[in-house]
Amino acid sequence: MRYKYGEFDGSEFPTPDSLFNYDRIFDFILEYGDNALEALNHLDAADAQILEQLIQDGLLDKSGGRFHLTPRAVNAMQRKALMEIFANLPRGSREGHPTTDAGAGAERLEGTRPYQFGDPISELDLTQSLRNALARRATAGKPPGPPVDFSEDDLELHLVEGTSSCSLCILLDMSGSMMRHGRFMAAKKVAMGLTALVRQRFPQDTVDVVGFYSTAALIPEMRLPMLMPKPVSTYDYEVEVHVPLSQAADTHQHFTNLQMGMQMGRRILARRSGRQKLMFIVTDGQPTAHVTGDTLHLLYPPRRETALATLSEALVCSRSGIRVASFALIEDYWGMDWVEFMDQLTRLCRGVAFYCSSADLASCLMESYLSGKKSRTYIA
Repeated sequence: MRYKYGEFDGSEFPTPDSLFNYDRIFDFILEYGDNALEALNHLDAADAQILEQLIQDGLLDKSGGRFHLTPRAVNAMQRKALMEIFANLPRGSREGHPTTDAGAGAERLEGTRPYQFGDPISELDLTQSLRNALARRATAGKPPGPPVDFSEDDLELHLVEGTSSCSLCILLDMSGSMMRHGRFMAAKKVAMGLTALVRQRFPQDTVDVVGFYSTAALIPEMRLPMLMPKPVSTYDYEVEVHVPLSQAADTHQHFTNLQMGMQMGRRILARRSGRQKLMFIVTDGQPTAHVTGDTLHLLYPPRRETALATLSEALVCSRSGIRVASFALIEDYWGMDWVEFMDQLTRLCRGVAFYCSSADLASCLMESYLSGKKSRTYIA
């Protein structure tokens, strides 16, 4: 028997309740997805009481012999993810989407502008409006003094820093390599945190999530906590597969089809009404799959034709008015050789690129959403 000794930190020893509380169950589900819910069916009798309590609290539901997360549980997980993100977010991040146009709902700027029909009267500059009315009265030769008659031309409003509604589509890499270094767990938490933020603070914004692997799919909000990367199904040094797109489900699923993900994201954003169209790409490697016509191509190592097909779709997104931000996860030392591809995509889209670890992903993505950064940023 081996023993491990350490210095006691003075904290209380954990009880069974604290070892298996709600937060730990939620974290367990986030980490293992559907497999975690399946494992709940095989808990010891001593833990059954906790599951019954979760069901009574409306966080779990059981139907068809399987546990399911309720909307209340998903909302709780989203709020928890948002709190974790903001706990580590650097100070000074802006809670809005600045534009170059003056508008309502933000901090006041220096200067005023004439009132226009429909403007909020709460932003009226009474001092400047009174001066205008008195100046007009003096010009007309009327004696000073009350009453002062205002006309619509006298009214002026404070200039305020305007905010614009955003339609955001997050593209999550679901290829097999995303399982390493906690990458997918971090990406999933950020997507859930952003959904909670939009619901609480920016109801005019929208967030959609697209998962891309050998193909791509829209991820419903309720399914996001269960999402997991596709398992690796081949370890061959070289793979070249060409199949009809209709048969894509019957072949390897763990490749990286960023082209199809961006195409689906572009079509989703075209249906959204936000003034700003944003596409955030979270990935950890160069694309290894693309589509031409009705044929799916799975190519490893990455090929030039896959890169060109992906960059072509990126150009279409840029011309559609979508601002693309890429978040490249680079924990792997050997993975730096695909940075050149991300540079090309960033230059083509005139977007922004972040090179970060999984631990930095939340602050990078959230700050980009809140501040609307336009410049390229590198984070070690």
